[in-house]
Amino acid sequence: MKNHWNRPQARHALLTLPLTLRLSVTLGLSAALTLASAQQAPTPRPLPAPEPPATVTATRNEPTAQAFTPDKLGRLKVPAGFQLSVMATDLGNARMMHVMPDGGVYLTRRAQGDIWYLKDRNNDGKFEATERKQVASDLKLVHGLDVRGGKLYAVGEKTIYVMDMARDGTLSVPRVFADGFPDAGQHPARGLKWGPDGFLYASFGSTNNDAPGQNPEEATMLRIRPDGQWREVYARGLRHTIGFGWHPVTKTFYGFDQGSDWHGDNIPPEELNTLERGKNYGWPFCYGAKNPDPYTNSSQIPGRITKAEYCAGTQGSTLNYTAHAAAIGLNFYTGTQFPAEYRNDAFVAFRGSWNRTEPSGYEIARVVFDAQNKPERMEPFVTGFVYQDGNEWKQFGRVAGVATYTDGSLLFTDDQSGVIYRVRYTGGQ
Repeated sequence: MKNHWNRPQARHALLTLPLTLRLSVTLGLSAALTLASAQQAPTPRPLPAPEPPATVTATRNEPTAQAFTPDKLGRLKVPAGFQLSVMATDLGNARMMHVMPDGGVYLTRRAQGDIWYLKDRNNDGKFEATERKQVASDLKLVHGLDVRGGKLYAVGEKTIYVMDMARDGTLSVPRVFADGFPDAGQHPARGLKWGPDGFLYASFGSTNNDAPGQNPEEATMLRIRPDGQWREVYARGLRHTIGFGWHPVTKTFYGFDQGSDWHGDNIPPEELNTLERGKNYGWPFCYGAKNPDPYTNSSQIPGRITKAEYCAGTQGSTLNYTAHAAAIGLNFYTGTQFPAEYRNDAFVAFRGSWNRTEPSGYEIARVVFDAQNKPERMEPFVTGFVYQDGNEWKQFGRVAGVATYTDGSLLFTDDQSGVIYRVRYTGGQ
């Protein structure tokens, strides 16, 4: 039987104690209640740091979408000595690619929630209808993918899947590798790559445009243990870093982040960041070289400090590109088919703007690295998808994935018309 008092018994026992002891107990209880009351008193929060009013002029300008037709190839421009061709059409929402050593290409289609396997078996430079097959389906918002140890890994909205690969490109039934990631929200495209340290890296964008989210894994780069049972936030303050990778020589980790919309034509720029463990890259309060964004809500800054103070503790960008260009895919060129100066440079797919007076993006750009393997500048590589026809802007391609093909040429996708393009160096031949 438990030994306990009910409340009347407790009061009776207290009254029967000697006077001195009763006073001691009473004073002790009083002191304890006073201390508890003091500990529970709310601490006054400082007021938000004052900021001057800011007025923005923002433009919604979505170029008129047009379907791909062969005659439009003549509008596209590549550097001298390069040649552009089409390897496939009618592929639906073609997004990210992974090229296998034997020339097989795995392709994700986010809108269709599936993965396809393509292989040019007759070596005619095209993925014919008979050389394509669906190898996985019912993967909600599947996007980034990578291969390791005979298995293909792909990330959907809130789940990373793993599948065994067969020699003919077919995949086993998808299994859950890791789960419980943030909701898709405004940015459902996730990036995925195995790092040189043997861990899996996955990017999860913000659920909104320019306010911190409730989930600590939103707007981050995550690092996941090879068994999928543990993960950490590797870097934060990244609104939407879909395209990322490691320099082939230095192994430095780079990612291209998309800046906030509706903050004007030219801010914030798209950022190439050098990603480091434990660092904060500023979104939504800072951009570029730790510049405070005048259009974000300062009352949401942790600690109620000024934007300038907050931004001083973040990481600035390594290179900037035109605002709202919407970087998606990033691939380091490791082939030998292009001239030597292209080796180990990065190619970035910019899907294109929708809220800028003059459209930006709609192109493949090159990140040029110097002799010390440091990013030096950016320059256009494939352009012409967007153009002005009288007073109307038009476009016929929203580029997405980019990959080095087995012969050293460059592949990239257009997820609007379902096209895979190929860029080869011919030297003018």
